Order: sequence, then C-alpha cells, then structure tokens
Amino acid sequence: MKRILPQPLMSLCLWLGWLLLAQSLAPGDLLLGAVLALALPLWTVRFWTEPARIRRPHLLLPYLAVLLWDITLANLIVARLILGPVRCLRPAFIRVPLDLDSDLAIVVLAHTLSLTPGTVSIHLSPDRRVLLIHALDVEDQADLVARIKQRYEQPLKEIFAC
Repeated sequence: MKRILPQPLMSLCLWLGWLLLAQSLAPGDLLLGAVLALALPLWTVRFWTEPARIRRPHLLLPYLAVLLWDITLANLIVARLILGPVRCLRPAFIRVPLDLDSDLAIVVLAHTLSLTPGTVSIHLSPDRRVLLIHALDVEDQADLVARIKQRYEQPLKEIFAC
C-alpha cells in the first residue's frame, strides 16, 4: 500500500484542494483530482527527506482557527497601514530562533508566516535553527518573536511532536 499511496494525508489534501479550486463535484473533476492526488506524491516521494507524520491531528483544527483569525486581522492591519494616513512604517528583518526538529514543521511555520499579511519568511539558516523573516511594521522585535513562538511554533511542536 505504501508504494501506491506513499503520502495518504498529502493525497487527501491535494484531492480536496483540487475540488475547492475547481468548485465542482462533477465526475470529471472528481476523477482528475483523484488522479493528480495519487500521481503527485508518487512523483515527488524521492524528494521527501522524512515522511509527513502528524502525531496529534486533533490539534490541527485549533491551529488553523488561530491562523485564519490572524490572517483576517493582519489583512485589516495592513490595509489600514497602506490606505490610512501617511505614517512612518517600521519594517524590520528579524531572526526567529527555532526549537522545531521536523523539516515539515519548519516548512509549515515558514508558510504560516508568509501567509499572514505583513510578514514573509526569507531564509532558513543551514543548521535549521534560525528563520529570517521580514515584517512590514515592527514596534518591538522581541515581542514579535515571542508571539510567533507562542502562537505558531509551540502548537506546531505539539502537532508534530518535535
């Protein structure tokens, strides 16, 4: 079964993602999504350094709820910064020390930060211990690092059991 379906969770996510993008449950879309969801993991399995293992999947829903809330709030804040009265932005490059051991958890954290408007992940140190990010408006760098570690990194450590 591992040879046919090397990453079952990835296949499920790909198939559901395809259906969401297609916005259709037509038989052709269901079939094409299933073919892609089965084929893509087979084609990419050799690039995966470690299998995707989510140790506590029940924690994914609260994490996604926090992420969606933060994305919504960040959109409003960035819109206010851009469309509001002219003010001096305080952009900054910030080094976030990482306590994550799993490559997948680090990737999820980096993508989480890039999905949140106003921040973008830029570079991961070769030893995978520091993530460099850019933030649009930073009042206190230490506070931002603490919030990232508390809101995102700590839940990811629990989800992936790092």
